[in-house]
Amino acid sequence: MVTDKIKTLAVTKAKVAELEKSIATELNKELAALPGKYGFDSLAAFLSAVRSASHGKKPAASKAKVAGGKRRRKRAVITAETKAKVKSLVEAGKTGAEIAKAVGISLPSVQNIKKDLGLVKARK
Repeated sequence: MVTDKIKTLAVTKAKVAELEKSIATELNKELAALPGKYGFDSLAAFLSAVRSASHGKKPAASKAKVAGGKRRRKRAVITAETKAKVKSLVEAGKTGAEIAKAVGISLPSVQNIKKDLGLVKARK
């Protein structure tokens, strides 16, 4: 009984591998035909047109992502000006989330700045 299932699984895996190979072959053929399909004489001319159409930007798929598919933020540069802005917003009674949004940094960065400036109450 189990051996029959193992044999079926092996056959199915072989079919999947064959299908993947077939798809890869077809995809390569379609990709190779793209320059001609759009009226370009060479691959170099086609790639040049694609680059100029994207205005030199990298495709969205190549941007760094973290678990869950969310994009990774750029690392904030914390300057004396940033710290002063955070301090004034804290004194104005803004919440950490409001400060983070206003200054353009993450909430943990706001918390770290508040800690550095001594604006956080000590734990008891």
